Amino acid sequence: MKLFDVYPLYDVTPVSAKGIEVWDDKGQKYLDFYGGHAVISIGHTHPHYVKRIEDQLEKIAFYSNSVQNPVQEALAEKLGKASDCENYTLFMCNSGAEANENALKMASFHTGKAKVIAFRNSFHGRTSAAVATTDNPKINAPINLQQEVTFLPLNDFDAFEKAIASEGYCAVILEAIQGVGGLDEPTTKFYQFIAEKCKENGVVLIADEVQSGYGRSGKFFAFQHHSDTERSRSVQPDIISIAKGMGNGFPVGGILIHESFEASYGLLGTTFGGNHLACAASLAVLEVLEDENLVDNAAELGIYFRTKAAAVPEIIKVKGRGLMIGLEFDFEVADLRKKLIYDHYMFTGSANNKKLLRFLPALNITKEHIDLFFEALQKALK
Repeated sequence: MKLFDVYPLYDVTPVSAKGIEVWDDKGQKYLDFYGGHAVISIGHTHPHYVKRIEDQLEKIAFYSNSVQNPVQEALAEKLGKASDCENYTLFMCNSGAEANENALKMASFHTGKAKVIAFRNSFHGRTSAAVATTDNPKINAPINLQQEVTFLPLNDFDAFEKAIASEGYCAVILEAIQGVGGLDEPTTKFYQFIAEKCKENGVVLIADEVQSGYGRSGKFFAFQHHSDTERSRSVQPDIISIAKGMGNGFPVGGILIHESFEASYGLLGTTFGGNHLACAASLAVLEVLEDENLVDNAAELGIYFRTKAAAVPEIIKVKGRGLMIGLEFDFEVADLRKKLIYDHYMFTGSANNKKLLRFLPALNITKEHIDLFFEALQKALK
């Protein structure tokens, strides 16, 4: 049997990794500035992460959600404190798409409505409702198009106000920093406007933090960049979806649901979500983020990255925040990425914006790593 051929693959076969260093089957070392789509948050095979999983594996790896799971409860408590979201409850699943799927389902249950507002150039996953709210017709099958979704431009106040005032919407789903779309962002005023209008109209606000969460933006959640000190202008989503950096490579996702939402038995469910190993991996990530002060490190290194980028004349724009950041050029970057991989042994990322090079490393990289990246970049640009 062969693999179903849906991925264009680079000719690299990683076999081991530590920190941001990855070795292939020929012994060549690479520096990983992409983290496998922003998944590697605390570095490959971090010793605390490995020990946490090994210790749990020796006890119990899995049982279903039909029994008590103290590891899951410990994770919910730790996550609430780390994210400053203690007035939410946690439902666990297995991926970002599944997180957004459950978020949209909860919004529909809560409001009794079905339509959704999403934004142009969005990416929310590849499953039924999640892919319907993703602005990419190439990955929407006819079955997905049964969903009623209105796509609006970012930062268009008039279009948003007009749409949300009409009947039938259960949710607005929004990335604080668009990942696959190319690191475009709502302004603070626009995000706050969305939050206010959702409350006025009884529509559920879903903050998609699948890629931007867990400290990557320089705050635990990227929407937290848009809250003023005044409570009246704060942004408090009804549901927050999480995955990617949550497990540092272990498949895990979840949604934070505001405590004002009522739970009932059978409302949501999953077989594998919140299993013992997933919770151990997720607890390890939170512990390392705290012990190594990695959220602040992401913020600091994002600023340093921008100072280095300012010295490269070919870069026309720096986009994003923290270590969810990208470099825009006046040419498509596919060949540049190949040069960085094959000539300089560095992984970087692409986006729907073909002129954008994405930089999504583990949050414990150093200034020296960034220096190495820019040295290689300037050679590759010659």
